[in-house]
Amino acid sequence: MESFDALTSLVAGGGVVVLSGAGLSTESGIPDYRGPSGVARRHTPMTFQAFTRDPLARRRYWARSHLGWRLIAGAAPNAGHRAVAALQHAGLVDTVITQNVDGLHGAAGSPSVIELHGRLDEVTCLDCGNLTSREELHRRLAEANPDFVARVAAVNPDGDVDLPDEQVAAFRPVDCGICGTGMLKPDVVFFGETVPPQRVSRCFAAVGQARSLLVLGSSLTVMSGRRFVIRAAKQGIPVAIVNQGPTRGDGHATVCVDAPLGAVLPQLAARVGAGAPLGV
Repeated sequence: MESFDALTSLVAGGGVVVLSGAGLSTESGIPDYRGPSGVARRHTPMTFQAFTRDPLARRRYWARSHLGWRLIAGAAPNAGHRAVAALQHAGLVDTVITQNVDGLHGAAGSPSVIELHGRLDEVTCLDCGNLTSREELHRRLAEANPDFVARVAAVNPDGDVDLPDEQVAAFRPVDCGICGTGMLKPDVVFFGETVPPQRVSRCFAAVGQARSLLVLGSSLTVMSGRRFVIRAAKQGIPVAIVNQGPTRGDGHATVCVDAPLGAVLPQLAARVGAGAPLGV
C-alpha cells in the first residue's frame, strides 16, 4: 500500500513519461517473453540478420506470422491501456514510449505515442522503401497460399506462431507489390537491428523533459528500453516501475509496485481523478 501511495503521489504531480513493455498487453491476449506468460525459454525471436540473409528463415517467419497475425489484429486494448490514455487526457502523462508493436496504445485513445520498435500492422519494402498495410499483405499471402492449412499451437509476442518445418515448406512468400522484386519486412525492429536514431532522440528528449518516468510491464532486460531508465536516474528524474516480477531497472527506481497492470492502473487513474477518454 505504501508503494502504491508513493506511485500515486508521483503521477499526481504530472509531467509523466510512460515507458511500456509487453507486460501491458498480456491481458489483451498477447504473451510476453519474460513475464508470467513468457515464452523466451522455448522461442528464439527472429533476428534481422537471419531474416535478410536466409531465404528459408524468411519463409519460416512469413508462414508463422501469416497465421499469428489474426490474433494481433484482433487484440483489443485492455484496462491498463485505457488507464494510460485516461492519464494522458487528464494532462498527467505527456508522452508514451512503447516497446510494443501491437498498436494498442493508439487504439485505446492515447494521443502521443512513440512506437520505439515500430508497428506490426505496417510492412516495408527493404528495396524501394514502400510502406503498405499488413492487411493488404495478409490478403496477398492468402491468395498465394490458398491451400495452406496449419494448426496454431501458440502465438508469440512478435506475432508469429510455433509451426513444424514440414508445414513451413509448403508456404510461398510474396515480394513487394510496388517494385515487384523487393524484400518485404514487417515495419518493426527485429533483434539485432538498430532503432532509427531520430526515434531514439525523440525518446531521450521526452525523458529529459519529464518530471518522472513510469515503467509499465517491462523487465528492462533489453538495453533498448533500459537506457531511458538509466538516463532518467542520472538526471535525477524519479523512476517508478509497475511490473509483475523483478526488473533490471529496480536499482534505479524510486518506487516499485509488483502487481498486475490491469488492476493497478485503473486504480491509479481513479485515485488521481483521471476519467476515461471519450469514445474509449
